[in-house]
Amino acid sequence: MVEKLVGTKAMRLALITILLLVLAGCAPKVRLFPDGTDPLEEQVLQGEGSEKVLLVNVRGLISDAPDQGLLGRRPSLLQEVVSRLRLAEKDAEVRAVILKINSPGGGVTASDVLHHEIERFRRESGKPVVALLMDVAASGGYYVALPADRIVAHPTSVTGSVGAVFFQPRVTGLMEMAGVRVEVAKSGRNKDMGSPFRESTKEEQDIAQTLINEMGTRFQTLVRQARDLTPEQMDTVATARVFTGTQALDLGLVDRVGYLESAFALARELAELPEDAKLVAYRDQRYANDTAYNASARLVRPALLDAGLLGTALGSGLPRECGVYYLWLPGNE
Repeated sequence: MVEKLVGTKAMRLALITILLLVLAGCAPKVRLFPDGTDPLEEQVLQGEGSEKVLLVNVRGLISDAPDQGLLGRRPSLLQEVVSRLRLAEKDAEVRAVILKINSPGGGVTASDVLHHEIERFRRESGKPVVALLMDVAASGGYYVALPADRIVAHPTSVTGSVGAVFFQPRVTGLMEMAGVRVEVAKSGRNKDMGSPFRESTKEEQDIAQTLINEMGTRFQTLVRQARDLTPEQMDTVATARVFTGTQALDLGLVDRVGYLESAFALARELAELPEDAKLVAYRDQRYANDTAYNASARLVRPALLDAGLLGTALGSGLPRECGVYYLWLPGNE
């Protein structure tokens, strides 16, 4: 009985000590899940040569906002991709990069910044880039593929959706049912444009359409410059519809329909590398029997069920923030 009491007191003392250390900020950090703070390490996926091709996953909603989920916090997709390009730029043995894209797009600015960073990497490093389109590489997902030297799509890829969209969530009907009103004092008649608490005016609708037209035109211009399409092809692309990999090839949006080995062979060809060149990835954690199909360099988020889209109001299917997106989101008109 005495031993039991002593053991209980020791346990309580240990718990109190740990609590005091935590409050004092002195406790060692214990992480049950990776949060992106560990340094990136190279992992060989295949090959035995000295020269390397880097595989970079571009997966999920394109954003510069960190992911905050139930299992911890991760850097944004923009940060994850750019950090890997920076390391590849410094490594003389990395001779080419494959971007494995599985994304329905995302924010206009985040997509444009990533496009700029990929373009800058190619220009300053002189290393070729091959984009490999997976399940979905639509809208912003295709936007970030445009700077690549070559684009390879799977036969079952969904791509295209070349255009912009402006989401404005509305809760006016719900507020009326609940008997709730919002009063706004503003310095100009368009100051609260996009407010979810009222219907848009005709002037606001025209302003939003002008803004969307400008963003959409920018996207189309980049496609025209990168892909050298005919006017007839551009007319089809400008409808902002999606295409299969084979349809995209016929339209000139991609260079080849194939699989990972096709993209790897193309990267080796562009960089003039031997067949035994390594395919490598930068991971922040180690995986046994790792392969190029491992997308776990960041928290896995299916392309059509993105964590950023799960934060929507009552399953409306719309992004939780009002704004302009290069985003393909099926089911919304």
